[in-house]
Amino acid sequence: MTRAALPLLWLLWLLVLLLWLLELEVGPATINVFTALADWINNSDSVARIILQEVRVPRALLALLTGASLAISGAALQGLLRNPLASPDLLGISQTAALLAVCVLYFGWSQRAWWLLPLAALLGAALAVLLLLQLTRKLPGTHSLILAGLALTALTSALTTFALSFAPNPYALQEAYFWLLGSVANRSLSDVAIALPFMLLGSALLLSCGRALDALSLGEDTAASLGFPLARYRWRLIIGVACNIGAAVAVSGCIGFVGLIVPHLLRPLCGAQPGRLLWWSLPGGAALVLLADALVQLVPASQELQLGVLTALLGGPFFLLLLLQQRSER
Repeated sequence: MTRAALPLLWLLWLLVLLLWLLELEVGPATINVFTALADWINNSDSVARIILQEVRVPRALLALLTGASLAISGAALQGLLRNPLASPDLLGISQTAALLAVCVLYFGWSQRAWWLLPLAALLGAALAVLLLLQLTRKLPGTHSLILAGLALTALTSALTTFALSFAPNPYALQEAYFWLLGSVANRSLSDVAIALPFMLLGSALLLSCGRALDALSLGEDTAASLGFPLARYRWRLIIGVACNIGAAVAVSGCIGFVGLIVPHLLRPLCGAQPGRLLWWSLPGGAALVLLADALVQLVPASQELQLGVLTALLGGPFFLLLLLQQRSER
């Protein structure tokens, strides 16, 4: 990373900090965040401290972690598949993770062991990435891969709906439905503790592949001639993406288009270096999801808008613009 780009990267992290503080301020109840924080440190049982500790800090932390994980996973997939339209949700990775997570929830296995839910989502994400890697060999071309991803999305979404149709009661069905729409509301510090280790491991694995992704952008033969063991790096990328997407889906459901929007917005700052884009995507994704989650709380409605709905409203037109741009460049 060049020294000229470092100040911009630090400014982006500063924006993340400001948006995180804004997220702590936003909510139906008005509190003084710094007073509540002082009460928390002094172990005071004030209402402000309870709201901050039990509601707003977990929500803000999960928004930051989920956004960063989704964005870096999208950037890594675009570098691995050498496809600018690759993202976890468009390729069915998030939906496959959600399918296995719904199965764990449906059979009640998550109540027996907390780690089964993120593990199931992680395995679903890994299976989807492996399938997509095989398809890239048999279906060359950007649009073929996107169509294959859409087919996988349709299949897993249909299977998820089929599983939900056998929900034991309408309340369980409604809870699962809202979870699938994507949200970080009504989460606790326990959810943060579940997701954090997987997200840290996944992001570390992806960042360690930066130089390999730079070499891979020149072609597989060139990367191999430069001494990069591509098979080993592919597995590292698969595990990294699976950890990030699995953990994000397990605690927040399907929040779409973050892995598509952020890398494209930040790529002009990174040039043709996928490895550098990984570092920029972390704060970029965190900032986008923090801002979006603050906005859904400010929208006047009888029921809070789901975070995944807002990101889809932003990402859908963005995806269409990218398709039109690629078509015009041909």
